[in-house]
Amino acid sequence: MPELPEVQTTVNGLNKKVKGAKIIDVWSIYNSPYYKSKENIKDPKFFKEFKERIIGSKIINAERRAKNILIYLDNKETILIHMKMTGHLMFGEYTNTNKTNDPWKPTDPNNEALNDPFNTHIRLVFSLEMPGTKKGVEKVNLVLSDTRKFAKVTVIKTDGIFHSPDLSHLGPEPLAKEFNFKIFKDQINKKPNGKIKTTLLDQTIIAGIGNIYSDEALWLSNIHPESLVKNILDTELKKLFNSVLIVLKNGIDFGGDSMSDYRNIDGERGSFQERHNAYRKTGHICSKPACKKENKLNLKIGIIKRIVVGGRSTHYCENHQTKY
Repeated sequence: MPELPEVQTTVNGLNKKVKGAKIIDVWSIYNSPYYKSKENIKDPKFFKEFKERIIGSKIINAERRAKNILIYLDNKETILIHMKMTGHLMFGEYTNTNKTNDPWKPTDPNNEALNDPFNTHIRLVFSLEMPGTKKGVEKVNLVLSDTRKFAKVTVIKTDGIFHSPDLSHLGPEPLAKEFNFKIFKDQINKKPNGKIKTTLLDQTIIAGIGNIYSDEALWLSNIHPESLVKNILDTELKKLFNSVLIVLKNGIDFGGDSMSDYRNIDGERGSFQERHNAYRKTGHICSKPACKKENKLNLKIGIIKRIVVGGRSTHYCENHQTKY
């Protein structure tokens, strides 16, 4: 699932590519007569309303809240997209081939990124008229590729967006200017009997952290993922606070993590997966210098192990990550 860095990377791409664009049509294969919801385009009735509320409007800008993408429109509506496990937005010129399965194809067959197999499962298409072009002369697309069809797309009145059920329950943003160690500590300590890995994943505690970046932050701060929150000393919690900020910022700097489906707005892979120290490194020798060889301080070589914590695959070094 795209986490904070992948969603922020997507939002940064949207602000570069589609600001000022006019939405002139919407196509979707999500809608199903078996899906009943007043807040998701998978419901055919809501999809009809969705189109009526956004077609003809212009995109002002985009921002991120937790793992949600918010696309603000000039008619005081906001499109909310949660990419879930396999979704990602891309921008380019597409053609509808009218085929039954995956009908939308990039107009340029030589565009290797957009033709990446992970980018071919187009479920939603926004047809856009770009600023500065004559009406109907140039049309490009913002598309959502989503292999497993789990993504959520809805539209909410802008003035009520942060009070909506999608966002009102979320914890503070870890990369916000006002976020500090006191806020981090207060939030984490809301679950004193919780395991630290599970607590980091709780979106009501801190927004945006998922499986990849929690594993990496715990590895960096030397804390075992099964440590109980109440047992972690402030000195160690401060290390975790700093580690969370470091790995999230690194994730953005390296364009997100594309170990699985995620691609950026141009259909390109991020590179954070090349910098994993713990996540999905089961059986590898830990890359911490003190863990690479036996010495007087370390009685054994550190090996990355996989366990399940709170139903989630979790990766850690048995040597240097202390269980509190």
